[in-house]
Amino acid sequence: MPVGPDDEADRVRDHREVNRFELVKDGHTAFLEYERRTDAFVLLHTEVPSALQGTGVGTRLVKGALELARTEARPLVVRCPFVTAYLKKHPEAR
Repeated sequence: MPVGPDDEADRVRDHREVNRFELVKDGHTAFLEYERRTDAFVLLHTEVPSALQGTGVGTRLVKGALELARTEARPLVVRCPFVTAYLKKHPEAR
């Protein structure tokens, strides 16, 4: 069966011990670093391994990270250019 965004292997996980959201695909880990503050949830930096670039992993990572971050009911502060670009293309995700 093909692996799709709803499969367990394609889920974004909150790896709190290292302050980042992660998505593992084909043995590679894409991640979005963050900082949890009392007054905000700050998205800092997205990294997608070269083997996964152009496959939509970055988009899935950002979408999943935004969903998880919103569960904390804190304002989002975006410092990451990749997330900023995603939000410009998808203003409804804000």
